[in-house]
Amino acid sequence: MKHISPIQAAGEASVKMPTRRALAKQQTRAKVLAAARRLFSEHGYEGATIRDIAAAAGMSTGAVFANFSDKSDLFREIMAQDMAQLAEAMREAAARGRGAEDALQKMFAAGYAFYKTQLPLARAAFSVSWSPDDGPALRGAPKVAEILELIAEQLALGIDRGELRQEAEIKLRTQMLFDAYLSNYPQAIFEGWSLEALQGRARDQIRIILAGARRG
Repeated sequence: MKHISPIQAAGEASVKMPTRRALAKQQTRAKVLAAARRLFSEHGYEGATIRDIAAAAGMSTGAVFANFSDKSDLFREIMAQDMAQLAEAMREAAARGRGAEDALQKMFAAGYAFYKTQLPLARAAFSVSWSPDDGPALRGAPKVAEILELIAEQLALGIDRGELRQEAEIKLRTQMLFDAYLSNYPQAIFEGWSLEALQGRARDQIRIILAGARRG
């Protein structure tokens, strides 16, 4: 039988499972994120302070700053989590589409349905996305790029299937479609549009943007 020294055993154990300190750090981050999500939803981005978030999480402001550099870092982490779920929901919706146009409609509908359940947080995200300080980082997040890739993928599939012309200008139409998708959020957030109304508007936008790319 091969002899394993206590040092080797300890080294292997540390690889297999996180240390108590690492687990405590994960739990702290989870508590802070949960408290921040609730306060951002209730008070908006500007109204939620680090002091309030720390108190809601049951810890000191120092513990918050030990895990996040500032409030914008904390908010971006929440948005990154949501965007990952959103991208997955849109990918699953696109897979059920019958053709490029139908896939895009289903993608947009999945996106609106996702945020319709958490409009207060969507309102906070919308306000931050257009701020000169934090907006660029949020709009340029990796998961935003993934959604753009999903749109471009559907257009490319449309070309492969002969639905769209080869010269469909995928990059330009992808950006136009994404801008159209985002443009409907103010109606949902500030005007209370129903999910059906958002889907109807998105359907018209997609149809118009793809009109010039369809094969005659």
